[in-house]
Amino acid sequence: MKFKVYTPDASSSTEKDFANFPALEAEKGNQALKDVIVAYQANNRQGTAKAKTRADVNRTGKKVYRQKGTGHARHGDRGAPIYVGGGVAHGPKVRDWSKHINKKVKTLAFKRALNNLANDGGIDLIEKFDVEQPKTKVFNELLSKIEPNGKVLIVDKEFSDNATLAARNIERVFIVDADSVNAWDLIRFNKVVASEDGFNRILERANA
Repeated sequence: MKFKVYTPDASSSTEKDFANFPALEAEKGNQALKDVIVAYQANNRQGTAKAKTRADVNRTGKKVYRQKGTGHARHGDRGAPIYVGGGVAHGPKVRDWSKHINKKVKTLAFKRALNNLANDGGIDLIEKFDVEQPKTKVFNELLSKIEPNGKVLIVDKEFSDNATLAARNIERVFIVDADSVNAWDLIRFNKVVASEDGFNRILERANA
C-alpha cells in the first residue's frame, strides 16, 4: 500500500509503497476490533462505586412501632430503604469490570483498525520529526502543513526530548510511541502522522 511521505520540514512529499502492510479482507477482524475496544473501555472502569445496604447503615435495629393495631403498614427498623438515611436497595457494589483478550485477537483488531484508517486516507508519514528547538510554535507550524485541522495522533519509534516538549501543549495533539499505540488509539483519531521509523515499527507489530 502506498502512503504519502513528507520531508522533515513538510515542504514537499512523495508516495512510497510499503509492501509489508498487512492488508485484510473487507469484513475480517471487525468482531475482534469490537471486542478489543469494549475490553479497553471496560479495563478503564474503576469499579469502586458502592452504596450502603440496610446491613451497612448505622441505624437502630429497633422496630419502628408495633406490628399490629396501628392502621399503618408494618415496618421493621429504620435502616430499610424506604426511610431517609436507610440503606439502598440494589445499589452499586465494588466489582472488577476488566476483560481479558488474547494476543491473537488483539493483533487482528490492530490490523483491522490500521486498515480502516489507511483506507480512509487517515495515515500520513514524515521522514522524521526533526525538531531543533522545544517550542510549541515550531511543531505546530510543521503539523499545520500536514494536517491543519482536527485531532491528530503523532507516532514515532522514539521521541526526542525537543519533540515531546514541543508537541505536548498542543490541545489537538496526542503523542504515543510505536510500541504503545493500540487499536483504541487508531480508531479515536481520524488522522495519524507517523515517522517512517515509527510506522515501520507499527508494521512489525502488526505482522508479528
